[in-house]
Amino acid sequence: MTQQLTIEQLQTVLSQTLSPDAQTRKTAEGHLTAAQKFPGHPLSVLQLMASANGNAGAAVGLTVLQSAAVHFKNIVKKGWDAENEDGTDGITITDHDRNLIKSHLVELMCTAPPQIQAQCSEAISLIAAVDFPKKWDNLLPELIQKFNSPDPNIVNGVLATANSIFKRFRYINRSEELYADILYVLERIQAPLLTLFKTTGQAVDAYTTANDKQKLVPLFQSLRYMCRIFYSLNWQDLPEYFEDHMQEWMTEFSKYLSYKNPLLEDPDEEIEPSPIDRLQAAIVDNLFLYADKDEEPFIPFLPNFTTLVWNLLLGVTTHSKHDILATTCIKFLSSLVGKPMHKSLFQDESTLKQIITNIVIPNLKIREADEERFEDDPQEFIMGDMEGSDSESRRKRSGDLLKAMCRQFEAQTTSICSEHIAAMLVEFSINPSDNWIAKDAAIHLMLGISIRAESNQGVSSINDKVNIMEFFSANILTELQDLNHSIRPMVKAAAIKYASTFRNQFTKEHIAALMPLLISHLNSPNVVVHTYSASAVEKFLVCKEDDGTGAGRKRIKFNGQDLKPFLEPLFTGLFAVVDNTDWNENEYVMKCVMRTLNSAREEIINITHVVLQKLTAALFHVAKNPRNPQYNHYLFECIAILVKSVCAKSPEHTGTFEQLLFPPFQDVLQLDVAEFTPYVFQILAQLLEYKSDGSGLGESYGALLPPLLSPGVWERKGNIPALTRLLQAYVKQGSAEIVSGGKLIGMLGIFQKLVASKASETSSFDLLKAITQYIPAESIQAMFKEIFRILLMRLQQGKTTRYVRLMTGYLAQFIGQFGSETLFSIFNEMQPNLHIMILGQVWIPRLATDPPVRMEAKTQVIAMTKILCETPSLLNDSVGQQIWLEALKAVTKILSSEESHWGTTSDEVDQDAEISYDPTFSRLHFASRPPLDPFSGIQNPAKTFVTSLGQARASNAAVVQSLMQQGQQSDPKTFTTLDHLMSKF
Repeated sequence: MTQQLTIEQLQTVLSQTLSPDAQTRKTAEGHLTAAQKFPGHPLSVLQLMASANGNAGAAVGLTVLQSAAVHFKNIVKKGWDAENEDGTDGITITDHDRNLIKSHLVELMCTAPPQIQAQCSEAISLIAAVDFPKKWDNLLPELIQKFNSPDPNIVNGVLATANSIFKRFRYINRSEELYADILYVLERIQAPLLTLFKTTGQAVDAYTTANDKQKLVPLFQSLRYMCRIFYSLNWQDLPEYFEDHMQEWMTEFSKYLSYKNPLLEDPDEEIEPSPIDRLQAAIVDNLFLYADKDEEPFIPFLPNFTTLVWNLLLGVTTHSKHDILATTCIKFLSSLVGKPMHKSLFQDESTLKQIITNIVIPNLKIREADEERFEDDPQEFIMGDMEGSDSESRRKRSGDLLKAMCRQFEAQTTSICSEHIAAMLVEFSINPSDNWIAKDAAIHLMLGISIRAESNQGVSSINDKVNIMEFFSANILTELQDLNHSIRPMVKAAAIKYASTFRNQFTKEHIAALMPLLISHLNSPNVVVHTYSASAVEKFLVCKEDDGTGAGRKRIKFNGQDLKPFLEPLFTGLFAVVDNTDWNENEYVMKCVMRTLNSAREEIINITHVVLQKLTAALFHVAKNPRNPQYNHYLFECIAILVKSVCAKSPEHTGTFEQLLFPPFQDVLQLDVAEFTPYVFQILAQLLEYKSDGSGLGESYGALLPPLLSPGVWERKGNIPALTRLLQAYVKQGSAEIVSGGKLIGMLGIFQKLVASKASETSSFDLLKAITQYIPAESIQAMFKEIFRILLMRLQQGKTTRYVRLMTGYLAQFIGQFGSETLFSIFNEMQPNLHIMILGQVWIPRLATDPPVRMEAKTQVIAMTKILCETPSLLNDSVGQQIWLEALKAVTKILSSEESHWGTTSDEVDQDAEISYDPTFSRLHFASRPPLDPFSGIQNPAKTFVTSLGQARASNAAVVQSLMQQGQQSDPKTFTTLDHLMSKF
């Protein structure tokens, strides 16, 4: 179907997308993708969604209508922002359709069934992110009008939508535009929001008295949404209206922090928070916001709220349903305790003892729910417990509270906790098999008071009132030395975490002694224990120390040579976990494999074949059902390290890797595993780049090229950067075969397809640059005029900053290769004096507003040098002379910029580089290469510029000297810099 779908056809296609038959689904999804490119399609989908409110909706079916709502939301997400640098996937939404959609969407959201309402709400938020408030000034009044609806579902729908829209005011740097938008919102919503909060509170009072649970539940949801809106509106600064009405807001907040109602609490529920819990957590978040900002008008309310939050904490159960409330309350207390201005609230030793005894220790201790999670859901346990995780847990927040207490009351807190630690260890020693929870709590209490400062690189400052190494020797080492994996696994995990946390404090000799112990725990049948062990090894391998030169440089503390004696047992332990298909893919274990391979480097050459077999076996397994993107990413990084370690030194081994990798890679491509194809293309590119110069493509790569040039493979956006990299490698390695095989036209067709979209324009220039650099000039010369016509047409359609940067970067490379006269001749064939217009209106202004850096800076200097010194026709008239002078200023500024470090690119990869999966395009760190230098023969572009300018001055002395004098008068700073440059060479 290459036409716009009627409502009936749309209904049929949407129902087919729900078919159990994969081919039917795929065909229907293709029809939707094609249809969404027709103007009017989004409106048709909206009309279908609107039928949910009548008899027609029942005939269509709710699942199809819900599918329509999801499809509509996705169209809006991709196509509404016409200026999106990632493009719109060809979706066109006319101004007429946009206005109609905006005029009906809020009403549809309010009247649609809940499943469709949620998608409408999200669509409104997506449109608002682009249009609100400037292009959708009636949105907020329309939402606020619905505050008066007697239907709580409508009220909650508009509140949820407003909450989603206003979230953009959080976690963003201040700007005039942001503040103008916030002011616009505040002027319209601040009073109605407070009124609604109070009237909802009155309704809560009435229905509490009437014991009407059905009415109370949506009211508490409304209150929570309003608290989240409050949070967004107050995130940047305390608005004047909120300051003036603080008493009213705080009165309402305090009312709910002490609110109790058995109707809304399920005593048998252990996991899901109650409506009251959710509201109280949102209120405490608001209190934290004010307390953290030290808002002066809030200070009088602090003592009361501190008591209320304290009481809440004392009242929470150990069940998971209270985790969010407990962590939020602890965060609020931590904010207060850690600030000198609130010192008086906590300075009594009895208060500190109560905090530690009644709040910290109970929330630090292992609960039954934690034990169950440790055994049955290890991934969830790890997310909440491991160092560096974003997930919050009671234990983490309790540790933060201890650190805050130590900032203000280090001596008292250390003393109190030390007593508890000693008592816990005695309790453990009396009956280790039953009292192991006491030792686990002691370890975490020690962690809480020991750390003054830490980052992702480990602990950088410790409390000098505790002896972490003595504690390690007495209490941690014994656990690590106990190789009975069935005894106290949770304590073993805590002991491994302790060692990993203080990795910066261990010497190389300590690490060497620890390594066999950590490796032995890779054999633990407990997922958390062997995961923590793998993570600890990985962190030790990136741990750094001062290099001893006194220059402040760092080096890896435990390097490849230090690791060498442990490689065999380490790989055995790691791959025992990887090979065990009963366990889920373990990203921490695969990350440790990756880091071990990178640390060992040359030492792995002899075992490459064995390791590669293990990795390809893992690849075969996960390709059937890719579930863990981080694991998959590290798996391919491991393969990339093997290729790099071997082929960088011995290019002749690329053939062996081809034999080993092509079979599993072909399986991935044939199975069309979308998550893996970008990785496969990157490693294929890496292998091809390592082939010996002059060796050609070879049979395998030659056979793969035709499918790579088919348009279908380029439809999936995630493939484009990797495919482009692979074609660049093809052009570099097999330019002669590409030309003789008639494949150049196909490659240029790919370039034309890519440059037409904002989403792929960067890749289009990467490919074009490679073609220009490596294809013989005589084979492509006749095509340059058409290439530039395409580029200039695209420039006319959208002169964005990025496109101008890309195009002028390519023009610079072209001039560097073929000279300025060649380019200007092509331009002037297309339009007289076009080169003057491009230089004066596009290229040189770009160099001033968007200065080039690194390799592009070098290329621009070389190109500008040729324009200034090899284009005498530019000096023939005043317009050309002015452009010549501006070009001279531009190249001088590039050469004097601190950002122009073209000589610093290197193939060296930091051993401690942070590597992870990226959902847009996961670039393989260890398969990467430095930017290609099309002018590697020019070592010092500054010297070339100075020499060439000297020759130009000699051959056009009068004109050039006059222009330079003019420049000295108009821009003395730049020309003083130029004089300094000239004097250096």
